[in-house]
Amino acid sequence: MRLIELSPPGRKVVTGTLLFTAKDIVRFARKYDPQPFHVDPEAARSYVFGGLCASGWHTCAGWMKTYIAYWDAEVARLASENLVPPKLGPSAGFKKLQWLKPVYAGDSITYSVEVTGSRPLMSRPGTFINTTVNDGVNQNGEAVMRYEGTILEFA
Repeated sequence: MRLIELSPPGRKVVTGTLLFTAKDIVRFARKYDPQPFHVDPEAARSYVFGGLCASGWHTCAGWMKTYIAYWDAEVARLASENLVPPKLGPSAGFKKLQWLKPVYAGDSITYSVEVTGSRPLMSRPGTFINTTVNDGVNQNGEAVMRYEGTILEFA
């Protein structure tokens, strides 16, 4: 089974929802993006965002976290139905990354993926490159992040 058969273009799949707590925002930012508006709630009030908010990289990591959990469950589901799941490989990169709105402590972000296309990789017979649109939407229905991704698939 190919990914494009499992998830044809036009079918958006919700991969999960994450609650961003102040503790999680600060923990991530201290390690990976120590800007004052990500690590210090008091200092964050005087910055353009007006309060403590998650690093854009944190919101992207949230997408990956929910996707991995979704994909693991999907592989198990397919196997339980005696179907061979698509053999996905690494990402071949991304483009058009957009951080559209800040993610504040207390926001719940629901992530999704939509396969938009698939083509054979000419340099590697039996390998396909799948394109996707990936996004996160907050509890108010507002898009907070979006990017176009690619993922390799092996026949």
